[in-house]
Parts: sequence; C-alpha cells; structure tokens
Amino acid sequence: MKLNSITGSRVGRVALAAVPVGVAASLLLGGVAQGAVPVSFAVSGKAFKISADELTGTGFSQYAGVALTPGQSSQIPVAISNITDATLKNLCQSVDVVGPIGLRISAGQGDKVVTAHDLQIGMSDLKGDATFTNIRIGIDASTVKGLHTGSAGDFAQDADNVRITGLQQTSYSTTAGTFNLAGLHLAVVTDGSASCF
Repeated sequence: MKLNSITGSRVGRVALAAVPVGVAASLLLGGVAQGAVPVSFAVSGKAFKISADELTGTGFSQYAGVALTPGQSSQIPVAISNITDATLKNLCQSVDVVGPIGLRISAGQGDKVVTAHDLQIGMSDLKGDATFTNIRIGIDASTVKGLHTGSAGDFAQDADNVRITGLQQTSYSTTAGTFNLAGLHLAVVTDGSASCF
C-alpha cells in the first residue's frame, strides 16, 4: 500500500536520513540493465567524505538512483538527496588521492557559513541527528516537492525543512546551482590525515 500524503505539521526525528540504499541495490541495478531507471550521475568512482556541524535546508527530497563510472564499467547505487536552499556550518570535504596523500576542503567556520542553492548529492552513507518538518515517506518519486523529481513508481520521501547535526556523509557526487564557501581553505595533505572523519 502506497503512502501518498501525510497531512498537518509533523516533525520526524531519525538517526539516518538516507533511503536504505543497500536494500534497494539489487532492484536498482536490475532496473538499469533493463533501461528502467534513469542514470543520474557520471562519476569518477572514488567516494569522498563530507562532514558538517550542522546542515539546515528547505525543499528536501530523496530517492534512489545509480551513479556510473567512466565508460559505464561500474554501477554504484546511491541515494539522491535534493535541497533547494541549504546552509552548513563547519563544512569539511575530503578525498583520498593515493597512499597517504589526500585533498581536504574546509569552509564555514566560526561565524561564517556555507550556503548552497539547488544542492544535489549522490550518497552511499549518511549519519547524524535529523529533524524533518512536514515529512512524507513512501511517496512516488515523480511527485516530490522541489526542483528535481525521480522516476514514477520509485520510493521517495520529501519534507519542507530538514536539519541535520553531526553530519557525516560518504558521497560520489555533489552539484549545486550556486555554492558559496565563506572562509574556503583547500589543502593537499601528505601525512594521511586529510579525512574529515
């Protein structure tokens, strides 16, 4: 039975804000093989980490998707999260390059914040404490609120507002219409300490 709507003003508190990607992986990959699931991202295949003390946003939606590595040699199931407008405090992004060498980006520290419009993330794991306002779980992905929608018949959730504290996220892709990184610091780290968590 499909849940089409939740009325009234409700707030949901959960420890994990992602669609259960592992459960849906086999269905997603089978759908891609049959041309039934649109591919949303082309990626390098290398995961990167993102952390933030706090993320607040409006216009949240989430549904399953697949990321393809170059040449479509590998299919990676991901949860696609969309936030129309987001604000992040103490943002960190890191990726391992080779051996102990990594790249680390930080911004939004102290009284500064990072802001993004039309933020879309393809992730495989998300941890934190989340609060959703007017959340709808189990709706059709083609009917989610916001700037992007998924495929008709796919599981999705959306909410008017989202707040996540202690954010720790493993992602394969991040895109945004605008991304304002106040206090940006990019560093190549050679001692193996680049990771955000």
